[in-house]
Amino acid sequence: MNYTFQFGVLAQYQDQLLKGLWLTVQISAFAIVVGTAFGILLASLRSMGGRPVRFLVDAYVELIRNTPFLVQLFIIYFGLPGMGFRVGAVTAALIGMTINLAAYSTEIIRAGIEAVHKSQIEAGEALGFTQIQIYRHVVILPAIQKVYPALSSQFVLMMLASSITSAISTGELTAAASFVQSQSYRSFEVYIAVTIIYLALALLLRGLLALIGLWLFGRRTAKAAVRPVVEASA
Repeated sequence: MNYTFQFGVLAQYQDQLLKGLWLTVQISAFAIVVGTAFGILLASLRSMGGRPVRFLVDAYVELIRNTPFLVQLFIIYFGLPGMGFRVGAVTAALIGMTINLAAYSTEIIRAGIEAVHKSQIEAGEALGFTQIQIYRHVVILPAIQKVYPALSSQFVLMMLASSITSAISTGELTAAASFVQSQSYRSFEVYIAVTIIYLALALLLRGLLALIGLWLFGRRTAKAAVRPVVEASA
């Protein structure tokens, strides 16, 4: 094997790679925030709504989870213009990633809501909580806390899946890598570097999500741990 690695060649394309990296971060952050918000809304509607609402939410979740993400992107980017709705590549990527993540997060959060025991809801009613207070403090927050590790993993998977949007020319990291490879003819070096970047992004995102989880649920968990001690001393 006489192959000679030349990673130094990539230095002259760092602007393209950094631009692609920044776009990956932007579209991933948008999809995570908005997709999760829609997931909470849909899971809540499914939990509180009637049979028609549950049917519609379940149909949406099954449709998205059982079709390829790439096909969903193609429908948005290539299909919508045929109906008179023309969208740019980045907009199509944002819509596709949000719709995809919303379906997965809906199913994850639904599992968390169903894990909340009815006795906790009855306890909230006995304390005089309103339905909104019960849902906020007794149902949805504990539900998200239960499934937060699964949600975090889904967020990382969605960030990595953003590479698929290069198929519609979004200009994110994978598309930037393809451009650099076509200019430098150093495929091995380019994709090794991009693999390392994606790995670093995934690890950073996991760390950030862990800190967010500690901020959101840390004090709640601490109170739950202290309460039995306080009650016992009383």
